[in-house]
Amino acid sequence: KNLTITYPKDDFLVIGDEFRIYEAVHGSAPDIAGKGIANPSALLLAFALMLEALGKLDDANKLREALAAVVEEGTTVTPDIGGSASTDEFTAAIIRKLG
Repeated sequence: KNLTITYPKDDFLVIGDEFRIYEAVHGSAPDIAGKGIANPSALLLAFALMLEALGKLDDANKLREALAAVVEEGTTVTPDIGGSASTDEFTAAIIRKLG
């Protein structure tokens, strides 16, 4: 079976009619590797796209809303967006918003 690969959006690619690969689109960030300060937003937004594709629109929207709320509050965000929180702290804040 021949597979056609297309890039309909920046966050995932389609392989044929049945498969998609979701990814966080960013560089490797070797300067922060192992420091625990990477911003997980791109990964979470790619996951929201996957949830949409699976028909879980409410869950995708809840995730986006929780992420947006944490960023808007600005108290538990990673250094790249003006905070001092670790990746774990930022992620925990999002999880708390999800309830």
